[in-house]
Amino acid sequence: MAFNNVFPATYQQYYPQYQQQNYQAQPAYQTQQAQNSSIIWVQGEAGAKSYLVAPNNTVQLWDSEKQTIYLKSADASGMPSMKVLDYTIRENASHSVSDAVSAKVSNSASYATKDDLDALSEQITSIRAELDIMNAKHAKKVGDDE
Repeated sequence: MAFNNVFPATYQQYYPQYQQQNYQAQPAYQTQQAQNSSIIWVQGEAGAKSYLVAPNNTVQLWDSEKQTIYLKSADASGMPSMKVLDYTIRENASHSVSDAVSAKVSNSASYATKDDLDALSEQITSIRAELDIMNAKHAKKVGDDE
């Protein structure tokens, strides 16, 4: 049995042309806020705990209520973990790093001069001499008692 083509010869089959868009693979639960901004704000630790993180990813979550940053990660199986960081604002931010290092060294260490070491050496020598005299007297006394 032969099949007849019921369409005229001038008819072209219509295949819809879908517009191809370049989508980045992002989880459906990632919020629009995270896509548009580099800072993700959450309300408190409860907000950070409820924020969903894609497997094998880490996000920085900034607390809008406290001076806290949450680093929330998810392993390959999607199991989340979170680190809590507290941050403070420095009052004297104009100081350079070298100023801070030199201040720390000057506050934490004191150095002896050569004269100080010579005086200490003389004290040790005199103490040794006194101990030698005391040991000699003690040895003589023990020898006399026997």
